[in-house]
Amino acid sequence: MKQIFHKQQHKALPNPFLFMILLLAIFSAGSCSKEASIKSDPLQKELSMSKTSMLIPGAMLTNYSGLNATTLWELQQARAATAKYRDIKNAVKDGYVDIDVVRQNMGYHFLKMDNLDATFDFRKPEILVYNKMENGSMQLVAVEYAVPIPLSPNNAPAGFTGANDVWKYDTDFNLWLLHAWVWYHNPEGVFNPTNSLVHLH
Repeated sequence: MKQIFHKQQHKALPNPFLFMILLLAIFSAGSCSKEASIKSDPLQKELSMSKTSMLIPGAMLTNYSGLNATTLWELQQARAATAKYRDIKNAVKDGYVDIDVVRQNMGYHFLKMDNLDATFDFRKPEILVYNKMENGSMQLVAVEYAVPIPLSPNNAPAGFTGANDVWKYDTDFNLWLLHAWVWYHNPEGVFNPTNSLVHLH
């Protein structure tokens, strides 16, 4: 009985080599399916790149020194949430309007009035900042947050985690303003209002 039992048990065990081949085949199929999905969906590709860039030294946002992990994560979320606005047609479609504010070392400003309130949401910037390329196309370079001063008269809005984001008290526009250069590297810092690398065309 013992011999018969052992023989049957031996037959019931899967072949380790075949088992490994099966696992590899399943893993490869899943990977190909995921890659195909990402390639067919630009936003998914951007989200995938955003998640990956958090782990790659030298990725654009990790070039900014002095930022903690939470702040970097929030900036990555802001970047991912605005990925579709690299095509300015999508920005206009979603309600961003050219407010005719053009600044050297900044760019062209597009405001979404529906986002303009007392609430700070890093995924929903009130303003998108573009720069016009030599060929006439518009390149998204930064997002900008705006809170009306009357809605926060005594203190700057909460903003991003940490103390790196310094809001500007702008009496010309009666707004608290904060830039975040998540789409174009700023050697002066991700939250600096101006960017010496941005030149108007």
